[in-house]
Amino acid sequence: MSFRNLDLNLLRVFDVVMDERNLTRAAQRLAMTQPAVSNALRRLREATGQTLFTRSARGVQPSTEAEALWPAVRDALAGLRVAFDPQSFDPAVDSRAFRLAMADATAWLVMPGLASALQVLAPGVQLRVLPLATRDPRQLLDTGQADLALGFFPAVAAALSAEGQAASARMLPLYSSDYVCVLRRGHPLAEPGALTLDSYCAARHMLVSFSGRPQGFADEALAALGRRRHIVLTVNQFATAGRVAAQSELLTVLPRHFLPATGLADALVACALPFDMPTIHVTLLWHRRNEHDPAQRWLREQVLALRA
Repeated sequence: MSFRNLDLNLLRVFDVVMDERNLTRAAQRLAMTQPAVSNALRRLREATGQTLFTRSARGVQPSTEAEALWPAVRDALAGLRVAFDPQSFDPAVDSRAFRLAMADATAWLVMPGLASALQVLAPGVQLRVLPLATRDPRQLLDTGQADLALGFFPAVAAALSAEGQAASARMLPLYSSDYVCVLRRGHPLAEPGALTLDSYCAARHMLVSFSGRPQGFADEALAALGRRRHIVLTVNQFATAGRVAAQSELLTVLPRHFLPATGLADALVACALPFDMPTIHVTLLWHRRNEHDPAQRWLREQVLALRA
């Protein structure tokens, strides 16, 4: 492929098709016909010499080559958009759709205030909250599946600190909390002094795992002590864990700030864990290509304003 002969309009089509994974929806966004989109992809395939998409039941499936190419294309288009149209977003009149990845505990704190702000400041803006199914959401940001990720990402924080300005993502703190052991009111281990390290490890436990990992932060902390707990149930939401704990003998670990969100605060008891756990530092994470995008910057400002 010769970059000199490449029609840059094809890259915009490629970017939207990658985002939508559907030619009909991509054509609507691009104000083109579907045959025109198909023709553009054919020309791009001929220019690159690579098969970029295959048909799927729901639209098109990008190839490995397309997935590898997309981050560079998105970065380049974002840079051009900012350079040629730096004041392109007016929240009072413009329409824009954003995708935010976060767990239910974070959404409970953030989304009510954010929804209220949008209703007043940006009636044309749409938000979609995606389930957070990973401890490292950078791939979601790299591929454009999410515009922002909110959560506790200690490994990502360490990686970004080591990479410095060369890092592909940027991060800012939102709020802090701590983990507590949650169990039903009246549980024998809810009595003062009953929850020791030995009694904790001997009890039956429920794990909250967004990613499907068989261990959580509590298990890693216990492993450092040479101990382990007996997990008999794994769920993927804190809200589910609170409801199950209120109606069973299972112990679980939840962020302290989330307990009121369960609606079961009167049926649950929060106890200090009998071992040290890391403080939960919830952060806001975004891709550096969106650093200067006016709409993205505006959205980050709205989220960060909720810290006050």
